[in-house]
Amino acid sequence: MKRLLLTIGALLLVVHSGLSHAGEPLRLNLGEAEKLAVKNNPQLTAALLNAAASLQVPVEFRSAYLPTLQGNVTGVIADRNSRLAAGGLNNPIVYDRLATGLSLSQMITDFGRTGNLVDMAKLRADAQNQVAEQTRADILLVTGQAYFAVLRAKAVLEVAQQTVAARQLVADQVTALAQSNLKSTLDVSFANVNLADAKLLQVQAENTLKAAQAQLAAVLGAPGDSTFVLAEEPMPAPLPEQPDSLIQAALQDRPDLKALRLEHGAAEKFTKAEHALHYPNIGIAGAAGYVPVTPAPLQPGGQSPLRDHYAAIGVNITIPIFNGFLFKAREAEADLRAQAAQQHVNDQEIAVARDVRVAYLDEKTAYDRVGLAEQMLKQTQTALDLAQSRYNLGLSSIVELSQSQLNLTAAQIGYANARYDCQARRVNVDFQVGALK
Repeated sequence: MKRLLLTIGALLLVVHSGLSHAGEPLRLNLGEAEKLAVKNNPQLTAALLNAAASLQVPVEFRSAYLPTLQGNVTGVIADRNSRLAAGGLNNPIVYDRLATGLSLSQMITDFGRTGNLVDMAKLRADAQNQVAEQTRADILLVTGQAYFAVLRAKAVLEVAQQTVAARQLVADQVTALAQSNLKSTLDVSFANVNLADAKLLQVQAENTLKAAQAQLAAVLGAPGDSTFVLAEEPMPAPLPEQPDSLIQAALQDRPDLKALRLEHGAAEKFTKAEHALHYPNIGIAGAAGYVPVTPAPLQPGGQSPLRDHYAAIGVNITIPIFNGFLFKAREAEADLRAQAAQQHVNDQEIAVARDVRVAYLDEKTAYDRVGLAEQMLKQTQTALDLAQSRYNLGLSSIVELSQSQLNLTAAQIGYANARYDCQARRVNVDFQVGALK
């Protein structure tokens, strides 16, 4: 009883602890977010299950190499001395009997058809594995983009909050000076308009952050109202001067391209399997059993027409001669589909090279924008400091100060967008190259 009470108390403590942490934000870095997304995504689970199912298809085709053994139990009650007189070319006698036995069949050779079917199934199973890898890469791409979208939205919100605080301070100062007749009411109006604009920016930034967090929560399989504290990721290293090496890596490593090549190989194997239909099929068949209840003798004092046991073995050769050009049409169809599969590979290679080049150019531009945005941020900060000093000394109007504030806010948002856009585009480059695994 004491142990039971202790167990219940421990469970209540665990439940209370879990509830107390339920509203806390999730603290993640990019690697942890990727692991969580891969673990919880149902699309990847479905792809892995399909890949596992495809591994059973080679076993199904390979079963033709193994003998087939089945048991039989047959009991017959028939009219005495009756025959099957209609419905066939033979005319066997039907006897009362009860018999048990085994039937065995074994293929000797089908001249490569089964072997090619097994190879085809293996290649398709490998292709399905590559489909699962492509699904994993898709998830990692979406995760990375959602991750940096949250960081971007958070940075913009911080800019908006700082802008509201700074413009609130200016508005308060201008209002106090106006009350002392040191500034005009026009300056107060300009300051209040700028403050209202900053508050609108803050509201929009808060909404954008909530939407980005909802998107990331959906990717990670977390509750929709989850909030996140995400670690900053270092800026990526510059890309090579030319995208040729990246294109070659993509042509070699992209899972979707690998899957298409494997499907083309499978189509060629199936063409060979269909060609093997023109060859004979050789197999062995055997049967043996015991007849415990034999039919009565046909004449008084005679012997039963059936023995109390039976056994037989034979070889069967099936030679295709003519079937209305069925096998020829099947082979031609398989060959044409294999040629089409090769064209799909060629088309995808062109698309991959294009996508890598475009992603490369986008990332290079985004990388250059980071440096330019940083320079602009420094310049606008200096310009604001000068405008603030001039306004305090009465050497400029509120318009100049307001414009400097607007320029600084735009530069801060531009720098945040440039930085996280560069990181998101690097994730896209890694995806296009096939490096997301």
